[in-house]
Amino acid sequence: MQPTSTYPLSEPRFEQGDELLIAGLGERFSAGKTQGIVDLWQRFVPYIGRVPGQQGHETFGLCHSPDGEGGFEYLAGVRVSRTDELPSGFTHQRLPARRYLVFRHQGPVNSIHETFAAIFQRWLPQSGLQAADAPEFEYYSADFDPVAGTGWVEVWVPLND
Repeated sequence: MQPTSTYPLSEPRFEQGDELLIAGLGERFSAGKTQGIVDLWQRFVPYIGRVPGQQGHETFGLCHSPDGEGGFEYLAGVRVSRTDELPSGFTHQRLPARRYLVFRHQGPVNSIHETFAAIFQRWLPQSGLQAADAPEFEYYSADFDPVAGTGWVEVWVPLND
């Protein structure tokens, strides 16, 4: 299914985000072939609450296209205080403190690609703001349950200063 830019968006807010150190499982995906993200999360879920140095119970889905090749890197993870003793196969990424535009995702998590499309194809171009060349991320509440549809998800978009 192709995302549309007409998907309804919540009213955004601006946040000054703290520095984050996120650790988890990561993979590279090609544009339009994102089904593997669900598999990545399924492999990561058993680690939640058991990652050395984990801080809190919220989870993060970091997304970044560092090389401009049309694909992107995705990291399903949690906030940690350190990276020593991470399980085999884990990776980590440090995000500096910066300003973000934050949207609460409306609807089931399997439609989150619609929220991203609406943000980047409609909202940002109309706003005059520019996303920074830095990872944007999904922030899942500690009580988020994708099966039951409970909890909430936010999309954090880094902004140029």
